[in-house]
Amino acid sequence: MKKLCTLLIIALTIVVTSLPAFAQYKSQYKLSVVPGAASGWGKSAQYFTDLVRERTDGRINIKCYFSSQLLAGKQTSEFLMLRNGAIDFAMASTINWSPQIKPLNLTALPFFLAMQDDRYKALDALSAGEAGKMMFAAIEKKGVKPIGWAENGFRELTNSKRAVASPADIKGLKIRVVGSPIFIDAFKALGANPVNMNWAEATTGFQQGVVDGQENPTNGINIPVKIWNYHNFITEWHYIIDPLITGVNPRVWKSFSKEDQAIILECAKEAELYSKAISRVGLDDGSALAYLESINMVPTPAAPLVFLAEQGMTVTKLTPEQTKVFYDATAGVREKWIPIIGEDLVNAAKADIAASK
Repeated sequence: MKKLCTLLIIALTIVVTSLPAFAQYKSQYKLSVVPGAASGWGKSAQYFTDLVRERTDGRINIKCYFSSQLLAGKQTSEFLMLRNGAIDFAMASTINWSPQIKPLNLTALPFFLAMQDDRYKALDALSAGEAGKMMFAAIEKKGVKPIGWAENGFRELTNSKRAVASPADIKGLKIRVVGSPIFIDAFKALGANPVNMNWAEATTGFQQGVVDGQENPTNGINIPVKIWNYHNFITEWHYIIDPLITGVNPRVWKSFSKEDQAIILECAKEAELYSKAISRVGLDDGSALAYLESINMVPTPAAPLVFLAEQGMTVTKLTPEQTKVFYDATAGVREKWIPIIGEDLVNAAKADIAASK
């Protein structure tokens, strides 16, 4: 009898100690997404959560809350809510977290990446290199665990007034922007009139003529929101990139077993590949389309600029020489913001990019 009791105690101890984290798992975790489910950003978040649910055999069930449902309309509150535990996970824009974490303004330096020979290669080098590590360290220092990159895309200009191929063309246009100060500085430097408003107000503003244009990624936002219903002109100028970061509350992260943490990291990496591909398809050298074909997930349309032209939009693609004019016009913005972002970080980014060439 004593032997039997001893064996039962040993068995129970093994079971309890082998699953310490699982015993604390929630039935459902909340993941914040700013735009809607149909956006590239929304699809990327859903792809991530589906992978996690499948590969943990349902142990970790993450629900996406789209269209800023958890944020009471204030996108920039997301980081604080994630840090404080009101949100468990987020797939978030560096733009929305930049008020709390200044180094995340790196990719919002106007035309910094647009001037590179291969802007996507430059971005990948930056995020995978020393600069990316420094950005993740800055996030973790502020109280959130970053577990992967994703992508919303380079932000392009659309408007209802005229084709824009030079700073002279944008002068005086009222452009809806997010509330980040670096955006406002960039458009003021170009002679435009930046107007900070949320997206729900912006669409009404387009219809009423309160604002003339806006800037958002082509695949990620402009096509899903059917921007041609408001604007006739799009300029592919790649002035900044909108990287996304998959983050988790540190206490939630520590509650997972080491095995499940490894699975989540693996899922975040695959979501990064998918997210980058759907943001770049039809806009890069063909690599994005090839990847999406390999996983049987090619989106429609796969030729976005052709599609936008078919909807009646005039598409302007800047030449390197035209991009240089915009770059020069925003020199003062970069000069102002580099010390705020951190010269060490900017230099690390430049070194990462140079090493990739």
